[in-house]
Amino acid sequence: MKILAFAGSNSSHSINKKLVSSVSKYYKEADDSIEILDLNDFELPLFSVDREKQNGIPPHALAFAEKIDHSDFILISLAENNGNYNAAYKNLTDWISRIPGRKIYNGKPVLLMATSPGKRGGQSVLDIALHRLPFDGAEILESFSLPEFQQNFEEGKGLTNILYRSQLEAKVRKTKRMLKEKLNQEN
Repeated sequence: MKILAFAGSNSSHSINKKLVSSVSKYYKEADDSIEILDLNDFELPLFSVDREKQNGIPPHALAFAEKIDHSDFILISLAENNGNYNAAYKNLTDWISRIPGRKIYNGKPVLLMATSPGKRGGQSVLDIALHRLPFDGAEILESFSLPEFQQNFEEGKGLTNILYRSQLEAKVRKTKRMLKEKLNQEN
């Protein structure tokens, strides 16, 4: 299985990238490949119809869409900025949505996550994405929010809070079962 993981953040010290990178390890099996992307490697001009008419869709947007298309499963952890998507993530999805004949996620199964330093753990952006991403072609298998990142996560160890770790591990087991069933149906 080809797994694509990324944080919906352009912060060089993204806690969401730390979370998605840590969670990706739960999915590593012998024949799986995991690719963790950094949105900074896909920097784009601010979307506008005028720019699109003048220059077309930027190569970085096309490249990111290709990464989505070549994956079997996607892990996303969204940063929350003022209760909404991070501007870099929103801009990237705006550009990808302009590629003719596709939805952003093209029916790919997704584990959707968010974390923040606060007590709500990015719940506002997670709620927005849970409603929006199915319209963008994502098949959301499960979601997870980690509040108070600094108190509940340690680099090298992952989630340190036993309750949150057990919740996450249950969701990982569920998504693995769902992915296996999906694969069996396709074969």
